This record gives sequence, C-alpha cells and structure tokens, in this order.
Amino acid sequence: MKFVIKHEIRGRIRVQILQGRMSIEQADILQYYFNAKPYSISVKVRERLSEIVIHYDGDRETVVRDLQTFSYEKAEVPESYIQNSGRALNSEYWEKLMTRVIMRVGNNLFLPAGVRAVITSVKSVKYIWKGICTLAARKIEVPVLDATAIGVSIIRSDFDTAGSVMFLLGIGEILEEWTHKKSVGDLARSMSLNIEKVWQNVDGTEVLVPVSNIKEGDLVTVHVGNVIPLDGEVVTGEAMVNQASMTGESVPVKKEAGSYVYAGTAVEEGEITLKVKHAAGSTRFERIVQMIEDSEKLKSSVEGKAASLADALVPWSLGGTALTWLLTRNSTKALSILMVDFSCALKLAMPLSVLSAMREANSHHITVKGGKFLEAVSEAHTIVFDKTGTLTKAEPVLADIVVFNDMTKNEILRIAACLEEHFPHSMANAVVKEAVNRKLVHEEMHSKVDYIVAHGIATYVNGERVVIGSHHFVFDDEQCIIPDEHKQAFDELPPYYSHLYMAIGGKLAAVILIEDPLRDEAKDTIDALRSLGVKNIVMMTGDSERTARAIAEKVGVDQYFSEVLPEDKAGFVEREKALGHKVIMIGDGINDSPALSAADVGIAISEGAEIAREIADITISEENLYQLVTLKAISNGLMKRIHGNYRFVIGFNLGLILLGVAGVIAPATSALLHNTSTLGISLKSMTNLLNEQEKRKEYEEAEA
Repeated sequence: MKFVIKHEIRGRIRVQILQGRMSIEQADILQYYFNAKPYSISVKVRERLSEIVIHYDGDRETVVRDLQTFSYEKAEVPESYIQNSGRALNSEYWEKLMTRVIMRVGNNLFLPAGVRAVITSVKSVKYIWKGICTLAARKIEVPVLDATAIGVSIIRSDFDTAGSVMFLLGIGEILEEWTHKKSVGDLARSMSLNIEKVWQNVDGTEVLVPVSNIKEGDLVTVHVGNVIPLDGEVVTGEAMVNQASMTGESVPVKKEAGSYVYAGTAVEEGEITLKVKHAAGSTRFERIVQMIEDSEKLKSSVEGKAASLADALVPWSLGGTALTWLLTRNSTKALSILMVDFSCALKLAMPLSVLSAMREANSHHITVKGGKFLEAVSEAHTIVFDKTGTLTKAEPVLADIVVFNDMTKNEILRIAACLEEHFPHSMANAVVKEAVNRKLVHEEMHSKVDYIVAHGIATYVNGERVVIGSHHFVFDDEQCIIPDEHKQAFDELPPYYSHLYMAIGGKLAAVILIEDPLRDEAKDTIDALRSLGVKNIVMMTGDSERTARAIAEKVGVDQYFSEVLPEDKAGFVEREKALGHKVIMIGDGINDSPALSAADVGIAISEGAEIAREIADITISEENLYQLVTLKAISNGLMKRIHGNYRFVIGFNLGLILLGVAGVIAPATSALLHNTSTLGISLKSMTNLLNEQEKRKEYEEAEA
C-alpha cells in the first residue's frame, strides 16, 4: 500500500493513504486489520480524508512495514464485522447533519425574505399538525408547546424566529437519533460478536470450527455452561436452558428433542445437539437491536423523571404565557415565555447523556446492557466479589500435599488427578497439571465418578469410597473423620492456601494445598472503589474459613463469607436489597449466576463462564479488575452530569423567561438563546465523562 506519513510523534503515527476516495468497506478492513495487531493501542480511520491514525506500543519499523505490506484483498476480516461496523450509520447521519446546516446557511444568504417566509410556512405544517394531534389525544406535551411557539411566530410574521426554532429542533432530532442508534448498535455488536467458534457435529465427531463456517442444516453441539451460538431445533440430548437474556425469564426452561432454542441463551445443565435454522449473520444482531430498543432496561429512572418533568412543565409554560398576556396585554412579553421550552432540553439531554456514557463504557471494553445499570452502579452501597477468578487470577497451582495416612504424596496426587481430570475447573486443573509435571501415570482405577455441583467428587477405588472436594462436602455431607493422631497437623494447615480435602474409607487421607495468586490490582481496585463511594465491600467464597480470612485481610474487604454455596450468595444479595441497599455482584462462574441475576447489577469478568457473561447486566471483556473503577467513575460522572444538566436547564431558561417578561430581550433573542443552549447542552452531554488525563492516571495506577 502506498502512503505518506503526515505527522508522527513517539507512539503515534498519522498516515495519508495514496488512493482515490476510500470506501466504507475499505475503511472497515483497514480498521480491523490494524486493531488486531498486538502493538495497537487505538486505531482511527477517516475514510473521507483517506487517513489512518495509529497509537502503538512497540517498534515503529514494525508498524511501517505492516502499512507497506497491507492489502485490502489479502486482509482477512469477518463478514459480520463489516456488516455491523456502524461506519455506514455514522456517514449517513453526518451527511444529514451537514446537509441541514448548509441548507440553512444557504437559504439565509441567497434566498429573498419572501421565499424564505414561504419555505418556513410550509415546513411549519409538520410541527403544527403534530401539536394538534397531541391535543386531540388530550395531552398537553412538548409537541403542543413547539407548535404554539412556531404558529404564533408565523402569525406575527416573525419567520426568522420560526425558522430558527424548526432548524434547531431538526438538528436536535438528528443528533438524538444518531446517538441513540450508534449507542444501541455499539451495544448490540458487543453482545453479538462474543462467539467465534462452535463444536460442529460431523458424522458423530465434534470438530471446533469458526461460527462463520456454519450454514443452515448443520449440527452443532452445545455443552453445559456454554451459550447457544445459533437458532435451531434440538435433535438429541436434554438441557435446562437459561433464556433470561432473550425473554427475561429467571427460571431455566427444559429443552429436548424437537424443542426450538435461540442464539444467546445458555445451557445451565445437560448437553444438546441442534440443527441450525439460521446461519451466522445479521439475524442475531438485528434481534438484539430490537430487544434493546424495546426493553425498559435501556431507560434509567432519571431518564423517566426527565421525560415526566418535561411534559409536566408544558402546561405551566402555556399558562404562564396566557397569564402574562392577560396581565400586560403585551404579546411580545407573552411570546418570550412561549419561546423558552424547558422540556426540549430536558428530554434531549438526559437520554443523550445516558447513551453517551454507555458508549464511553464500551470504549473501555465494558458492555452495559441498559442505562438503569449505570445509575445503579453510581448508587451502589454494597459490592459482592466472588473470590476465585475474580479477586484471584483463576490460575491456581499446587503448593503442597499434607498426608494424613500412610500413603505417599505421589500416591495421593495420582488418585486425585485420576478423579479431577473428569471435571475440569481451575483447582482440578492445578492437580492434573502437577501430576503431569511429576510424570505420574493416573490410569483409570475407579468406578463411575459422581460430580456434585459446588461440592466435590465421589467414587470407589478398590472397594473403598473416595471423596474429594470442599470442607463442607467431605466433613458435613460425607461425615468423614480426622484421625486422632493427625488433628494437630490439621489445625496447623497454612491458612493462606485453598484446601482441597480427600478422604478414603470415611477418613481424611490428605489435604491438597492450592495457591491461587491474587490479581495484582485487586487491593488497589477495592481501595479505589471505597474512595468512590462504596460503603460495604464483601467477598464470598466456597473456600474454608482460614483461607477466606487470609485473602480478605490481604485485599481489605469489609466482610467475608466462607464455604458458601451458590444459593448463599444469592440469599445475601436478597437480604441486602431488602435493607434498601443497591447491590453489585461480581462473578465469573456458573455458580455465580443466581447471585448475578438477583443483584441490582450483575457484572461478569471476561474469562469467566459464558453463561455468567450472558446473564450479567454488565460485562468486562478486559482482563483487568481495575476496569471496575473506570465503570464506577463513569457512572458517578453520569449522575453528576445529569444533575448538573437539570440545574442548568431550569436556571438558564428561568432567567430567559424573567428577562423576556421584563422586556429586556425580544422573543427572537429568547428563542435563539434557548435553542442554542439546548444544542450546546446536548453536544456537551455527548462528550466523554473521563478526560484523557484521568484515563492516563487510572492506567498508571493499574499498572503500578
């Protein structure tokens, strides 16, 4: 590819592509290609200027070499990315906005006053008719106020004022529609592009293939804990499917042969093979877009209050106009009130603020599924953390084995690995990996293995019952005992490790010590959340009391609970909510899904189970817990902006009304100032809540 470097500083390069007009598809290909490079921090392609700006971390020569060798034809880009990139939408609305502005300026500069008056009168019909329809529906809302202001201006032959009002209303409509569609589109894309590969059933064999390779009629197998990637009909198997993401149902639904399943729902129990009815494409995307637009989840309570207040103020504005005219008989002063529309700014600025905040969060790899969740995060009193995989890295390693019988550590490890390899999870993986490292052969020496969810594993080896799992499972459920001669050693087990208990024949045989390192940023994250207003930070884990206490002390939580079951987490959340507290639940596993559903806001971490991400209200796709601080900062900033918007709209417009009634400013000036302020506050509401300096500071703190 031929190009010219237009500007360059350390870590940033701006390049002019030497070609004719760049198409939207070419811009998307270029964007995707360089975004995928490991050195890319951010990439921006301006198709109108045929420019690309690359922020990178790495070798400059590598960037330049990739630019030189780049080819639109050879670059591999998913079709779904191009179809749903949103660039075409931005181009469409930018052209609409520019056309509206150019037409307005051109009309004022080149058309005679008489022609402008005719054009304004014709355009006013739409607004006046809308106002009449609103009145006919027995409502006194914003369209009535707009129609009255425009109609009175035309009756007074003040066509410039009427034209200005309609122009600014039109600009506001374009900006609102643009921002809404872009925010919803960004959100839908982040929800729809999570699944990249699926298990295709080919002649009875499961093959992992890209989802884009699947076509209608193919067979796809979905295992427990995974999200169903495509719409289809179940042909074999049974499963309990969580459809909360599509229907809002909290109770899983049984699916068996002949049942229809939907993409985006999740398998909680069982396993199914389905025949695909709709191949990967825009179907899922379009359905999500519709779901978001129809869902009340999109609306925060502050948006609803703004809309209600806006409509409630309309009769007062009309009444004030009539009263002023009756008292003063001065139509100019009365019209000054009519030209100031509180509701316009309130109805426009608040939704734009919320949608813009959702979009900003998405730019930080945080997907927010509705405006009300940002509001809830800002008001959060309690945050509940799962431990494993959330506060810790979920990459446990075997630290030691404490034996309580006459077996060797390797013999214990061989049996443990033999059992744990059937049900892979983070702690099981640590056991199996250590057995491999020690070159221990763990051949099948047991009978059928039973897996008890959130508890452990039970089987028989040489006629003796062998159990491995949590303290609760081994000692409470299985009633296993600790040999008397080993009770002191048991009491002296190191508390800072997770304990995996193994019993043989009803007696404790060994405790496997598992170390799951804390995330480097865990303590800083908790400290930062507390400084941002969170009152109660809680950790809940299935680990023992000793382990939980040691971890809790390290990270600095306010409360901790050990040996909890999934229902215990959900129960705690419900109790906190009953006390009137806003609760955030943060988890990553299947066992966290009940609590994620119960909380005011459920947040799933990137590397967790797919079902957790699907059920959650907010997902964080970046492997950095400190993104929670970014989310909290955005949420706090959003509420601060909304309340500031309230104060400004009420104060500024009330000032205009008083100046108009006093005769200080004319109605045309009042309308111009009002509409200009509405446009200004709307544009301000679309800006990012976190400035670049704050972003850098947060990044440095997270890296420190």
